Amino acid sequence: MVKALLFDFDGTLLNTNDLIIQTFMHVLEERFPGQYKPEDCLRFMGPSLVETFKELTPDEVDEMVGKYRKWNLEHHDELVTEFDGVIETLEELQALGIRLAIVSTKRRDTIKRGLDLMGASHFFEFLVGIEDVKNVKPDPEPVLLAIEKLGVEKEDVIMIGDNHHDILAGKNADVKTAGVAWSIKGEDYLKQFHPDYILQHMSDLLPIVKES
Repeated sequence: MVKALLFDFDGTLLNTNDLIIQTFMHVLEERFPGQYKPEDCLRFMGPSLVETFKELTPDEVDEMVGKYRKWNLEHHDELVTEFDGVIETLEELQALGIRLAIVSTKRRDTIKRGLDLMGASHFFEFLVGIEDVKNVKPDPEPVLLAIEKLGVEKEDVIMIGDNHHDILAGKNADVKTAGVAWSIKGEDYLKQFHPDYILQHMSDLLPIVKES
């Protein structure tokens, strides 16, 4: 029986795709003029910023992360949009008594900013952000921490996300997983990682929960 849902945030609950790509393009164009195109940034979506900049600029990780976060926050509210049906579905899930939490590689304050913008903060019992763990997704640590905080059994949990990091973190934690077809990387990309469910729309969670 499904009792709890763990959600990734970026690209799953809030459409931050344009924000993330434009932020990467801003900082990379400054550092590597003309070397990157927007489509090149897709592979940076999922890993933590530290992981990404350790690969790109190993001697300037803190500086690049700082520049990224500064521009990202300055342009956050103007560049994010809501995915269809998210708020309505969260309302129904809450009414059904399903427990909800967020498991993200972002900082908690940035997640909260997005949730507040959506008017969705009240749906979630807590947020697991990058500062809460030593190992980020696809390591199971963030998912296992959320399960521990909820006090539920693994078999009663689904981890939901738009990236392979989310699916693999769920599998590594031995919970069911769901990929969202509205992922910027595409439904076929997610299917490679064999999630238990593919959601075409946020409301697809309702029959899954009711029939479990």
